[in-house]
Amino acid sequence: MSRLTVWDADTNAQILVTEDPERIAAELKAIGVRFERWPLAPLPADADAEAILAAYRPHLDAFLASTGAGTADVIKLTPDHPQKDAMRAKFLSEHTHTEDEVRFFHSGAGNFVLHVDGKVFDAHCVAGDLISVPANSRHWFDAGENPSFAVVRVFTDTSGWTPHYTGTDMAARFPAATA
Repeated sequence: MSRLTVWDADTNAQILVTEDPERIAAELKAIGVRFERWPLAPLPADADAEAILAAYRPHLDAFLASTGAGTADVIKLTPDHPQKDAMRAKFLSEHTHTEDEVRFFHSGAGNFVLHVDGKVFDAHCVAGDLISVPANSRHWFDAGENPSFAVVRVFTDTSGWTPHYTGTDMAARFPAATA
């Protein structure tokens, strides 16, 4: 189930925990983050990237038209992937991107954790969730020690995905609630 947990970044006091998708969307919208629930396509677990993209094409076309983003692809990560630890480590520290980071979870789960205006917002996304983190937002991502997901990535220019690390210890102070 989707979940949003919010903390005060200075005191580490928990401010909010909700699993209500409408409340999650409203709380994230207040900090410029887009959160939506899309209906899941009835695909087999081993569906390939082309099948996933085709199944979500109507939603993707509407999203691309509304945002001006150019294209989409699919990335899958499983616990047995030989590079899973290196891939996970790359995004565990607080960083920014020069382009919006948009993900739609076809399967699995992961946490986008944002540091905004003295608060930390941990958005636990699951299958059916779309999240769009605005460019230059301080955040980190974690899908846990045994990541398992298939996500549609939306982008205009993949070079915008290069992480620019902030050098803070925020991600260590607020590890994602991946369970």
